Amino acid sequence: MSGSTSELARRLGDHAEAVCREYLSNGRRVGNYWIVGDVRNTEGRSMHVRLKTNAKGFAGKWVDEATTEYGDLLDVIRESCGLLEFRDVADEARRFLAMPRSHPQNPGAERQPAAARGTPKTARRLFAMSQTIAGTLAERYLAGRGILLAVRERAVRFHPGCYYRDLVTGETRALPALIAAVTDLDGRITGLQRTWLDPGGNGKAHVNDPRRSLGHLLGNGIWLGLNPGAPVPVLAAGEGFETMASLRTVMPALPVAAATSANHLAGLIFPPGCRRLYIAADADAAGRHGIERLSQRAGEAGIATLVLRPQLGDFNDDLRHLGPIRLAASLGDQLVPEDARHFLPSG
Repeated sequence: MSGSTSELARRLGDHAEAVCREYLSNGRRVGNYWIVGDVRNTEGRSMHVRLKTNAKGFAGKWVDEATTEYGDLLDVIRESCGLLEFRDVADEARRFLAMPRSHPQNPGAERQPAAARGTPKTARRLFAMSQTIAGTLAERYLAGRGILLAVRERAVRFHPGCYYRDLVTGETRALPALIAAVTDLDGRITGLQRTWLDPGGNGKAHVNDPRRSLGHLLGNGIWLGLNPGAPVPVLAAGEGFETMASLRTVMPALPVAAATSANHLAGLIFPPGCRRLYIAADADAAGRHGIERLSQRAGEAGIATLVLRPQLGDFNDDLRHLGPIRLAASLGDQLVPEDARHFLPSG
């Protein structure tokens, strides 16, 4: 049998579930898919690996809804094991398949990186098809979470019939969705996050993954209160949109950025003139990694960093269950005094 790339990928696909259990051990099987955080075996639900060949594609193919990357099981072995050379990836694949090791015909050949899908152009088109949230299910949903955003927040919109595809059953249907634009520091849309909503107004849609992102996300974020190109001396950043929108609700003058995931939080690009960064804490391990990496990068850039910690699970829990006054009081104890005076309402 040939030792070619395509043949190795096909053989791995024949044992897709076993490969996932070996190299993506933090995931689990759901229907015909293995679900995990990402190709580096992080806990979560963003990445889906097809376990059986069907009309929709070959076994072993995967897509990460958060980063918009996709690939095959050779990519999984490369990334989860931290391998750089294709020769090492192929040797590890042969070890797993109990194949005899042999030198590839072209030892210098390298595998192409996983391609991206869900382009910025796609994101911009979907955002343009959306409408302002005033009077919509999106506004009702946010209000139900205690989140009140000003009409001028351009990053948040509503789509009455955004297509949702169930990655387990393959079923596609149109559902209302909250659309949040992911932009760069110049305000250009590079991606977006969709939160599908229950048509009856009862929170999120009752689907497996009601929130997904697409486009170019790394380094960018869902910005609330950003004036593109203007200095941002003080900034708050965190992983989740609702977490950061909750902070924005009680501190409407403070620019905030939601990075959409812990990995993307770690790579957030700092705006010009930033001298102090508040990072909204996340309790899970991936969240802690994102905070630590972002703090390290900020320190290297000469930016002072402080971590804001919620009293409950996250800041949206604080907003909903404790109320805006108690949330503001808790934040006041954590902010630098001059920022507390400037950003928190008096009284």
